[in-house]
Amino acid sequence: MRLNLKEIIHVPGGVCPFDYQLDLSGLDFSGAHPIDRPVAVRGQVRNMAGALLLEGTASTTLHLTCDRCGKPLAREKVVPLETLLATELSDERSDDEIVLLEGDEVDLDEVAATAFVLAMESKNLCSEDCKGLCPGCGADLNVEACRCRPEVDPRLAALAQLLEQEERE
Repeated sequence: MRLNLKEIIHVPGGVCPFDYQLDLSGLDFSGAHPIDRPVAVRGQVRNMAGALLLEGTASTTLHLTCDRCGKPLAREKVVPLETLLATELSDERSDDEIVLLEGDEVDLDEVAATAFVLAMESKNLCSEDCKGLCPGCGADLNVEACRCRPEVDPRLAALAQLLEQEERE
């Protein structure tokens, strides 16, 4: 969505609100598409003594898979939006904190999508204390104990064989 700011660019104290839905379902995060519902983007652009400040939120429900145990989970995600807008940069170097207007308009989709992608976690867990899956037997360690036999230290293998023989007799 392109937001036209012509009415407030030269009006100190001017406010231009926005509230719309953004489709980010095509975004791929490690082969998954966790954003399957529209992202609600709400906020406003305010002219604060000649400086344009965009403030708001982008929120949705993410459908993820736990990276440790593989269970599906749903989690609310609310990303704050806060950036300065400018018609031109005074310095030659680019500033990541400032978004340039295209004419009198700002591309809200780009601002919200960038903020949302940068705020995604690199690891998703169903709970902080998730124990995950046993690499040997595949048991969900949150639900049941591991079914693997403990590995015997090779230095004690002969003793382990003697104990197994004794148990059989």
